[in-house]
Amino acid sequence: MSIDSALNWDGEMTVTRFDRETGAHFVIRLDSTQLGPAAGGTRAAQYSQLADALTDAGKLAGAMTLKMAVSNLPMGGGKSVIALPAPRNSIDPSTWARILRIHAENIDKLSGNYWTGPDVNTNSADMDTLNDTTEFVFGRSLERGGAGSSAFTTAVGVFEAMKATVAHRGLGSLDGLRVLVQGLGAVGGSLASLAAEAGAQLLVADTDAERVAHAVALGHTAIALDDVLSTSCDVFAPCAMGGVITTEVARTLDCSVVAGAANNVIAHEDASDILHERGILYAPDFVANAGGAIHLVGREVLGWSESVVHERAVAIGDTLNQVFEISDIDGVTPDEAARTLAGRRAREASKTAATTS
Repeated sequence: MSIDSALNWDGEMTVTRFDRETGAHFVIRLDSTQLGPAAGGTRAAQYSQLADALTDAGKLAGAMTLKMAVSNLPMGGGKSVIALPAPRNSIDPSTWARILRIHAENIDKLSGNYWTGPDVNTNSADMDTLNDTTEFVFGRSLERGGAGSSAFTTAVGVFEAMKATVAHRGLGSLDGLRVLVQGLGAVGGSLASLAAEAGAQLLVADTDAERVAHAVALGHTAIALDDVLSTSCDVFAPCAMGGVITTEVARTLDCSVVAGAANNVIAHEDASDILHERGILYAPDFVANAGGAIHLVGREVLGWSESVVHERAVAIGDTLNQVFEISDIDGVTPDEAARTLAGRRAREASKTAATTS
């Protein structure tokens, strides 16, 4: 994709910056501030070209708008992407510190119209560093007055989404089902544990051999990375990078349910239609993985207690039931139904805000 195509985006704002010293490109995209300041995590990764980073940031920002709306959170959608010149684990501490400082400067110049938090290759310690320069940061460590990692709350929400999707698909409970978790990071690893406790048979895959070895020691079955998308299972839970389900994958995926933590799981628009036509029930990712947003916004903006945050994460299952009801009644895919529900909730929130202002 060309830079021109990547810039033809329907969101509200795109901010870019290049740092010659580190070779890093910085992208911040604000999709919507209709319900409040845009919010979305900071992703640090390598991209083959800047256009890919712009496109990724735009898709992720749009998903955040939907996620905030469908979760009844008073924030809009945004996203940061730092296009790294080398793998994250090969960047020395001083270079990484400079990258974070520049990113914090960019955020601060937006004067509160955008807030960020942890995402792929960033964590609470990085948020603490950003907070040295800007106040518009979620997910700081507990020691710095933040809410800490949102990973477990995200996993709880995905687990509830998985249970709701399995039940709606007519499979009963997770007990005895084969659940394939792709990605055993902080969220995927916790999700695997929750599913195993519910009686599921876990199939796991990850790029990190130590994570896989730990999972095998717990009694789970390891799947080669190249075999993930061709392995038969009841539930496929993508918990790594997005864009997993292409048109081709949707035609051959051998499962009954897709419910995971990854963002933008559907790579091509028609892939969702194909899953629907094949009877594979998909839990829209911006609904299923909203636990992280609930954790950070709930604790750091709305002042919710841990128990309230947990209750709201568990309620993701109820939200999905509403999505599936709309899908069944209107005869549309779950993705379309989830977008309909997000739109309804956004309009309701706007009306409420208008009457109270």
